[in-house]
Amino acid sequence: MSLFHRHPPPSDLFPPYAMPLDIDKARSQFPALKSGFVFADNAGGSQTAVGVADRVYDYLLNTNVQLGADYSISVLSTQKVTIQAPEDAAKLINAASPDEIVFGSSSSANMENLGRSLDNDIQQGDEFILTGEHEANSGPFKKLAGRRGAVIKYWNATPTSPNNPYSVSLKVEDLLPLITARTRIIAFTACSNILGSIVPVKAIVKAARLTAQEAGARKVEVSIDCVAYAPHRLIDVQDWDIDYCVFSYYKVYGPHTSVLYVRAPALQHSLSSIVHHFLNVKHSAAKLQIGGPGYELVYGTTGVIPYLLSLTPENSLKASFAAIAEHEQTLVEPLLAYLTHADQQARGVRVVGEEYPGLMRVPTISFVVVGERPMKSKDVVKIFDQKGGVGIRYGHFYAYTLVDGLQPKLDIDDGVVRISLVHYNTVEEVQRIIDILKEALA
Repeated sequence: MSLFHRHPPPSDLFPPYAMPLDIDKARSQFPALKSGFVFADNAGGSQTAVGVADRVYDYLLNTNVQLGADYSISVLSTQKVTIQAPEDAAKLINAASPDEIVFGSSSSANMENLGRSLDNDIQQGDEFILTGEHEANSGPFKKLAGRRGAVIKYWNATPTSPNNPYSVSLKVEDLLPLITARTRIIAFTACSNILGSIVPVKAIVKAARLTAQEAGARKVEVSIDCVAYAPHRLIDVQDWDIDYCVFSYYKVYGPHTSVLYVRAPALQHSLSSIVHHFLNVKHSAAKLQIGGPGYELVYGTTGVIPYLLSLTPENSLKASFAAIAEHEQTLVEPLLAYLTHADQQARGVRVVGEEYPGLMRVPTISFVVVGERPMKSKDVVKIFDQKGGVGIRYGHFYAYTLVDGLQPKLDIDDGVVRISLVHYNTVEEVQRIIDILKEALA
């Protein structure tokens, strides 16, 4: 199994061919791109498609009333927010039912609510296996373990290249020995917001469940952080056989809101309601939805699927994401080629994450500058800021445990330089980034 973290069956992720992405058509749906500014901090939040903004505008100006009443405008608003939006979210991730969908202000908030809802189903001595990725999918389980006396185990990312200690990724052979009869929760990311490598969720979940079954575990639930995955690849919660999944619409060309998927059996048997005691939400994901989400933002999410479907003539989400994946490789390849060139290696540039392009990597690329002439990440970014016209960032990006555990040790407050691109970025923009890097690293 030592290689399937990098080489799952291609059919699990992509159709046999992909229609080319019409990049000009895609970019036309994002008015902010007309300025010429290069948005290269997309892992922190993408630009918003115009169809999404139109829906937010329409809701606020035409149907901004309280839900659940019998008058006509409220009926329409209720349809938009409580029926249409959950149906679209379920379609986007292939959930079995809209009743498995929770909207929240952020993925961190959604996961905190999930952790609270699990309180009554966790026993002392239960074991949680977590990764050091974004704190949203690990922090709530750490707190839950503290409240209930559970044990935390870490599935750590390890190097993939003997010449680069920062070339880390998650490997299934490091996960399986952690699974015992006491394993209760396994939480990991489908794609790291720093490393940029795609984790083959389906294959890992299958191996983990088999190992847990052989160990005699009473109940194992799997939680997947798809925040950094959702802009680049199609989620399929049913095919993956997972219990919980979270992603942020504002990183998938939508408004600033998040979706938490909760599988129906977990809703019925694992989770307790954390909402008002008089609400009848026993079999609905609404048991996790404290208060009403921003109605206009929830309705705005219904503009995401039409935008994605517009990217290819097949009118298929699978085809659209295949086209996205193919185009993004034209961004990954030149940037990684520059950063891993012998000249940059000699300069002390080290990619944080796997160094090779391919469909198991998205254009979220991080690096540090070490060696005889080290350079702080913030100083690299400062040069970009002084030049203007290109936006990148530095830091740990809430993957604190991951960055803090890298060896040789990095300054956690300085972190890494991260360049994060999506399908509306162009090869020409990548070249602009490389040109500034050449100046910064001279």
